[in-house]
Amino acid sequence: MLFTRAKTDFLEYLEIEQNRSQKTITNYDHYLTRLVDFAGDDLGVRDIDAELVRKWRLWLNRLGTNVSDELQKTTQNYHLIALRSFLKYCAKRDIETLSADKVELARTARKQVTFLNEDELSRLFDQADLSKLSGLRDRAILELLFSSGLRVSELVGLDRDHINLKRREFMVRGKGQKDRPIFISAEAAAWLQRYLDERDDTTKPLFVRYSGRKTVDLSGNFHRLTARSVQRMVSRYALLAGITKHVSPHTLRHSFATDLLMNGADLRSVQAMLGHSNIATTQIYTHVTDPHLKSVHERFHRPKG
Repeated sequence: MLFTRAKTDFLEYLEIEQNRSQKTITNYDHYLTRLVDFAGDDLGVRDIDAELVRKWRLWLNRLGTNVSDELQKTTQNYHLIALRSFLKYCAKRDIETLSADKVELARTARKQVTFLNEDELSRLFDQADLSKLSGLRDRAILELLFSSGLRVSELVGLDRDHINLKRREFMVRGKGQKDRPIFISAEAAAWLQRYLDERDDTTKPLFVRYSGRKTVDLSGNFHRLTARSVQRMVSRYALLAGITKHVSPHTLRHSFATDLLMNGADLRSVQAMLGHSNIATTQIYTHVTDPHLKSVHERFHRPKG
């Protein structure tokens, strides 16, 4: 069977049987097409062996982008993860090819986590102009991101009726179409309520656009705010606040997780609140708490003698 034919079947399997998101399917299509770019359109599924994968990895390692002379190791691993998923699918369908466990991921350096301290968070939040509805919206967004640990894609997908401000909790569907509970602070709930009280529209999305060429649709409803708009807003406020480190919505997610750990939360609970399927992903935060662990050691450890 030609690889291209099997790839199409695999992507349909992801959509129908695995209920994976369109973004995931698009990414897997992109990564697996790179194998065709390397090996040619006549590549057969049986042609995939350890030597072909080795040469493809070398090709990927030397593949430049528009911003770099080579692909990052993490990006190369995304290609390999897609291939492994495809090979597992082939094994389920009894299609003869390389075993998925023969494809090993490249070792990568541990991610450097950037988070904001209490003073930086206060300065960031203070940049929103509360005399404008857009400023109230932005303050509510900042408070919600830090209070909940939401991904920006999850945040912009929220509708008004998704959030229960009295109970201060709601469910969100994250990566892999997995649902998880979200809890927010009383302060974040208050800012959200203040923003909603000032709105005089009936638009369904929780966060909407107030500027740009097209802010409303043909029915007069405001357009949903995009993830890119939130990213630009957070970066602009960080600059105004005099914060020199790179700040994005994900920085507030990092700050949320770090704050929990520094205040005694266990790693498993943080994993659940972040929606990580693997605790190894959550462990990127452990080195951030090293200074905290040292202070615990000094406070509670009493050597003999």
